[in-house]
Amino acid sequence: MFKHVSRLHKRLVAVAIFMTLFLNLAFFKTLLKTYPGMSQVGFVLSVAVFFTALHVLLLAVFAHGRLARWWLAFVLLAGASSAYFMDHYGTVIDTSMLENLTQTNVSEASDLFNLRMLGYLLLGLLPAVWVVRSLTPPLPWKGHFKSLAVMLASVVLAVLLAVAPFSSQYASFLREHKSIRYYANPGYPVTSLLKFVAQTVDSGAPAIRAAIAPDAKIVEEADHKELVILVVGETARADHFSLNGYARNTNPELSKLDVLSFSDVTSCGTSTAVSVPCMFSGLGADQYSSKEGQKHTNLLDTLKAAGVQVLWRDNNSDSKGVALRVDYEDFKTPATNKQCDEECRDVGMLDGLEDYVKRHADKDILIVLHQMGNHGPAYYKRYPQAFERFKPVCETNELSNCSNEQIINAYDNAILYTDHFLAQVIGFLKRHDHSHETAMLYVSDHGESLGEFGMYLHGAPKAIAPRAQVHVPAIVWTGQHFQFPRDELKRYKDVPLSHDDLFCVMSMAFEMKSTKCEQYFKTR
Repeated sequence: MFKHVSRLHKRLVAVAIFMTLFLNLAFFKTLLKTYPGMSQVGFVLSVAVFFTALHVLLLAVFAHGRLARWWLAFVLLAGASSAYFMDHYGTVIDTSMLENLTQTNVSEASDLFNLRMLGYLLLGLLPAVWVVRSLTPPLPWKGHFKSLAVMLASVVLAVLLAVAPFSSQYASFLREHKSIRYYANPGYPVTSLLKFVAQTVDSGAPAIRAAIAPDAKIVEEADHKELVILVVGETARADHFSLNGYARNTNPELSKLDVLSFSDVTSCGTSTAVSVPCMFSGLGADQYSSKEGQKHTNLLDTLKAAGVQVLWRDNNSDSKGVALRVDYEDFKTPATNKQCDEECRDVGMLDGLEDYVKRHADKDILIVLHQMGNHGPAYYKRYPQAFERFKPVCETNELSNCSNEQIINAYDNAILYTDHFLAQVIGFLKRHDHSHETAMLYVSDHGESLGEFGMYLHGAPKAIAPRAQVHVPAIVWTGQHFQFPRDELKRYKDVPLSHDDLFCVMSMAFEMKSTKCEQYFKTR
């Protein structure tokens, strides 16, 4: 039978087997946690054959003609990259993670690169070179499809022989343990890539966006104009804020100020690329998608249309499309940010705001400050040396080389710097408290895994994401003229809230009414 299988299809099967053996550590670790013990060895081997066969079928879809060798090489390199992140961070490569990847800048990408990652890339590159160099010109189409048919028949036979003795276990495996499949490499990353490409092609923004709250308008004019600063945090988890009961004092400055920390806030997603546009969309996590978000205006558009002066300052990658139609300033380089050492600091976004407020003294003002915050894995870079209070710290982006204590120390030092930054924001607002209704709202975009369940960083599919990746801090400070008393806000301190609440909470802050928010407040 095998003499009728072409060199291409032999190489294809070899690639699938190679990837099962060498690029699926995370998959087998997850599988063995679910099916431990010597009694399960037969089933585990059966699953290995089953998924290898599925990967043969996936590779065969595009392995035709002269492009076949390049397709196999691409899958090897993509699989090697995916394996690195899955093995060392517990990351799942789904469409959300790929969207996050496309919006990652050079600085963020450099934080992820290290020698171990290079080793993984070489593990994919070497067989990729072998495949490209060893494949001869393709067979005529008749011979190609004959070979394909023989290969597929052999694969189906192998699957039947491997699965048949464990058919009852497969019924529960496929139904009850879907999360294991998220780590099947290259199957899940490649199918996620194909879905992402299809979504991207089909997600062009319409020429005219539908208004998310078409009847929104500011209905009350107070004696003082609003001056509100919304700080969008990065990768901060609520349970590492001492304001929320964390044993370490990570909020020494905020604890001395009259702030409210909301203890039960859930993020829209587990990555910046999803959470930031989602929280500003007004659609809610259940309805939001990148495509749907591009059909509508967002919170900033709505406030601007109502007469609010809106400014977005960014010390992160960018606004993820949120601030495309309002004033935007990039603070990631020394050209604009005067508070730079190893990297540009969040506190630099406050420079020049005094003049901005003076220039727009006749308007309500919303200023959005998008932090670098706790962006990982290089947590040690996220704060000046003066804030390295918890020691020893992990001083590398290769977290596997550090103890859990070192990783958490570096992470908590970055929280400590966020505490300082927010105190500086409040200090700025206090200087305008006599002339404006002032308030600050801080909320992180998502949380972070710090080794729990073998997971690091963030970006897990929300359906299986641990609480640490979606439980985010939210902190409010209000000035003396702000129309909503602190005691009234305090009622919601421990009430379950989410990013879905942001649209109408900010509308309330600017005394902007709409049918959308009237319906929202009836449910609160």
